[in-house]
Amino acid sequence: MSQEALQVVAAAGFALLAVAAAWVLRLGLTRELAWAALRAAVQLTVVGAIIALVFHVEVLAFAFVAAMLLTAALTSGGRLRVVPGARRRVAVAIGVPALAAVGFLLLIGAFDATPQAAVPAAGILIGGAMTAATITGRRLVEGLEDDEGEIEARLSLGDDAHTALRPVLRRAITTGLVPAIDQTRSVGLVTLPGTFVGLVLGGASPASAARVQLLILLALLAVELFSALIIGRLLLAAVVAPGERVEIPR
Repeated sequence: MSQEALQVVAAAGFALLAVAAAWVLRLGLTRELAWAALRAAVQLTVVGAIIALVFHVEVLAFAFVAAMLLTAALTSGGRLRVVPGARRRVAVAIGVPALAAVGFLLLIGAFDATPQAAVPAAGILIGGAMTAATITGRRLVEGLEDDEGEIEARLSLGDDAHTALRPVLRRAITTGLVPAIDQTRSVGLVTLPGTFVGLVLGGASPASAARVQLLILLALLAVELFSALIIGRLLLAAVVAPGERVEIPR
């Protein structure tokens, strides 16, 4: 068996193991895990065929980044669909900080202004923003329902809606940033990030690769923070009704 075939078989084995474990444990995730694995296989195959064209036709890089942003908004927004206009709100929360960071990194010359460098950097930042927006948004929606009594008590005591909701928002943002903070604290000790590994394999010195990786990593931390803040504010705007009423999404 060739190395390529062995890698495909191993990947399928890991997916089947996860699906089987979810089924045996009755986690209710069997179908979702299987679908996620199948989508990943199809998407990576398609992207592998497209990316070479994107790297040679620069204008396609903008379309590719737009497609990444749209997919992130649809994915994250689907997790928050109980909130009206969730996908539109998530698109703003992901796109604004991620694209602003990419533009700044290009401006200061952190990497070459080429599709080969800009597209992967945009993907890293959009993906991080999506994770932060999803976790923050889900925790916020859950918090609104779990703390409904506390919120009503604050409102009855004279707090305006945004003041009454502030503790729920703070807890949601804190939860949403846990993965980013843990990733930043453990970098180099637990994980070697892809940017660092790719640069070293491409011939860059470890010191140079570490500088670029640090810049990307800290940019990602800032992007995720602002993504969490923006989605929190936008979701609260969706649940605060006229007259300082809070409509809990069900």
